[in-house]
Amino acid sequence: MTKRLTVMGDELGLILDKPLLEQLGIDKDTPLELETDGRTLTIRPVRAEDRRARVRKVTEKMMDAHEETLRKLAK
Repeated sequence: MTKRLTVMGDELGLILDKPLLEQLGIDKDTPLELETDGRTLTIRPVRAEDRRARVRKVTEKMMDAHEETLRKLAK
């Protein structure tokens, strides 16, 4: 599927077709995560289980990076 950006006021928008939205279970209230590697743009719906997994991963990374400080604070 090829799409073009649409002018929306002073910004550009991407219009997604209804069948695609229905297939992905996305509606106007679904939060979307946008990610890029500098060459491609990935858009995906944020699901509660995805959000929990990301929070867990970031928390573990932070705890590993600051383990000594957190242990001192816990005393």
